[in-house]
Formats: sequence, C-alpha cells, structure tokens
Amino acid sequence: MNASVKKPNHLEDIMLKSNVKQMVYQNTLAAFNLLKEALKELVDEYHTALKGRIHDDALPTFHEKGPFEAEFRLAADMLLFSMHSNVFVFNREHPVWKVDYIKKEPMNSYCGIIHIYNFLSDSFKYNRMQDLGYLIARMFINRENHFFVEGKRQSGELVKDFEKDIISKDVIKQILDTAIRYAIEFDLLVPPYDQVKIASVEQMREEISYSKMQTGKRVGFKFNSDDI
Repeated sequence: MNASVKKPNHLEDIMLKSNVKQMVYQNTLAAFNLLKEALKELVDEYHTALKGRIHDDALPTFHEKGPFEAEFRLAADMLLFSMHSNVFVFNREHPVWKVDYIKKEPMNSYCGIIHIYNFLSDSFKYNRMQDLGYLIARMFINRENHFFVEGKRQSGELVKDFEKDIISKDVIKQILDTAIRYAIEFDLLVPPYDQVKIASVEQMREEISYSKMQTGKRVGFKFNSDDI
C-alpha cells in the first residue's frame, strides 16, 4: 500500500471545520465566564452606590444557573444571559458577508452566540409560565475572539468593525451597561382595553391567587415585534 496516498479532501474539510468550531466554542465559553464575572462585579458596584437609596428588595442580584445561563435582577427587571452550546454560520443575506474580514476568510464567519433577554422579575417570582421576554441583543464571537453585537434592527453598520473588535471584560461591561439601561427604560405598558375585556374564570382565579395573567413589557400581555 502506498503510504503517500493523500487523504480525501472531505476529511481535510471535516478536520478544519471541527477545529474552527472547537476554537469558537472555547472562546465563547471564556467570554461567557467573563460576562458572569462582570455581572458579579456590577452587583457589588450597584450595592455600594444604591444601598440605603432604594429598597433592599430592588437591589440587584446575580444567580448562576449553570455553565450556559445566568440572571441579573434589578428591581422589576431581570436580564437573562444564555450561551448556546452550538456554533453557527450566518445565512447568505446577513450583512456580515459584505465585510472584507469575512470575504477574505469565510471560516471567520463561524460564531458562538450569547443571548441577552429582558424579562419581568415577577414572571419568575410568581411562576407565570406564559409571560414573555424580549431579546435585547445577541453577542457573536468567532475563532479569533473577534465579536459584534446584534440588536433587532440589524444593519451593516453593526458588523463593520468585526475585523478589529476583540472581546474583553471591559467591552463586556460596556455591553452590560447598555443592556441594563435599555431594560430600565423599556417600561411595561398598559394593554389595550379590548385585548383584556374578556377573561375566563380560570384566568381570574389564577390572577387573583398568583398574579399569573400573561404579561410582557411592550404591550402588556404580549409583544407585537413590528411595533418595537
């Protein structure tokens, strides 16, 4: 048997993609651990600044819910941070493909994702399983530790610095500060009268006993994403 026979090309592709995805996963996990450290530090900073100025129940708390999930509660709001364990590539319509950094090396497009959701604290306190949360942002991190943050209104401007922006704890703290400010300013609205004028006996019993009527921030009981 000839020892110089080359491996099939698809095996090279498998090895390359596998190595890239492993690097992406490790970078994303490291970034998520940095995020959890930053949240703990923020809790201490907020307590120092707010203790005695607001009710103790409104002071922020941090809870680690496992390797891929963490929550930060501040007054009526809760930010839920969730890292996906898989690695993704963008669809062909995404603005990331117009960036030279990706055009030159498509493997740089493989990213891990950290989601930031905003929920009402009471949704979890009263176990209101039908309540809705809102995705504030998604953090994308690639094999070179480059990153960008995507909000609802995606544009090419958000990815233009992908080539030079590198994730760090300082950067994460800036992202967290923006997310917290957004959540605090994103008020719970009274739902339209016609939307809630009819209710079942079961709904009323649950509402009276457990405050369980479905609630979401933007329009009260559910979101209309086109209006956000």
